[in-house]
Amino acid sequence: MRGKLVLTATALAALALPCRAAERVSLTNGFALTCAHHETVEGRVRLYSSANASSYIEFPPADIASIETVPDPPPSAEPETAESTPAARPTTPAKLTPADLHEMLATAGQAHHLDVDLLASVVKAESGGNPRAKSRAGAKGLMQLMDGTASDLGVHDSYKPEDNVRGGSAYLDGLLTRYHDNLALALAAYNAGPAAVDKYRGIPPYRETRLYVARVIHEFNRRVIARQRLAQQEANSSSQASAGR
Repeated sequence: MRGKLVLTATALAALALPCRAAERVSLTNGFALTCAHHETVEGRVRLYSSANASSYIEFPPADIASIETVPDPPPSAEPETAESTPAARPTTPAKLTPADLHEMLATAGQAHHLDVDLLASVVKAESGGNPRAKSRAGAKGLMQLMDGTASDLGVHDSYKPEDNVRGGSAYLDGLLTRYHDNLALALAAYNAGPAAVDKYRGIPPYRETRLYVARVIHEFNRRVIARQRLAQQEANSSSQASAGR
């Protein structure tokens, strides 16, 4: 497994807050984050995470390198069920059991050295676990593959869960290799395309893409932390059982 991914994810999650971004703020330390709006209050720059004034963080003006308006994102690729497009009704069941989905993700993860919780986080963000999901842009299935990408990956039916997960995992594996295991860039490329990441030399300044990256990383970290806690609880229970003998 790619052991450095969790550390990279944790660092980014602290910066890429899932807010309704309208501005991109570049800091003098090289980091960047998004916010709804900003204002200067008592000599400090206040960045608000929403339209109201209840949630914000502050920086001294010297820490702010630039503030720019985030351009409009590309057309939304939010998943919509295939039932809303009668011309393309798949026969795949709309629901998978958690066990079936986990088995698919675990198999794909082993094949491509990807953490099963990372794949589960991508599936949750892309389709909510619905194998018949279809976006307005035409992305299909659990990991929302476009037809061209699916064809390149040898996936003939994106509505077949096993094939979709296999193809999506291979694609994410290739992106991680391309961006030297930088999870944030790989996820940005998965959402907006490698051309956009290469054009901007980083995460594109699209609100949709930035929120997507933050959402997947947040979910991935949540799952990893829960897994570690469970393992610790099991270890503690085992130790107590051994001590009681």
